[in-house]
Amino acid sequence: MRVSVIMVMALLAFGASGAIAQNKVDGEGVVRGEVTNLPLPRYVSLKTNEGNARRGPGLTHRIDWVFSRAGMPLRITAEYENWRRIEDAEGAGGWVHYSLLSGTRTALVAADMLDLRATPLLESTVVLRAEAGVIARILECRPDWCRLSIADEKGWAQKSDLWGVDPGESFD
Repeated sequence: MRVSVIMVMALLAFGASGAIAQNKVDGEGVVRGEVTNLPLPRYVSLKTNEGNARRGPGLTHRIDWVFSRAGMPLRITAEYENWRRIEDAEGAGGWVHYSLLSGTRTALVAADMLDLRATPLLESTVVLRAEAGVIARILECRPDWCRLSIADEKGWAQKSDLWGVDPGESFD
């Protein structure tokens, strides 16, 4: 019985989404984090070779997951003080300290085999092929294509073959 009460109290404290702080919605309908005022969800990357994902935002919470690939793209879904709730391409995650995260945009190759092309056209020359699970640095994105850097090679890939960028998202 006591365990049930503790679990209910934890759910009430963290809310259904796992966020403690209330998010804001700006005038354009964009959800923004209470701490940074940046859009939620948003993508970042793991800065280090090891990052502990905890059950809650604080060092006293149990470690549920350890991320071990620097550059791994992650999606921030909530903020609380110096902690960010993140998830990876498979939905695994938890709360990590913000110092473990980088604003550098990366993507995970989601296709079995990705063709990196010289220009953002399907008929363009393939400059590099990458297998599923390879991490690429995103240089820029257009609505359907992203320019990537993998192993010092640069080229364009269809956004639908990547995890770490939203459909229609554009930036440079």
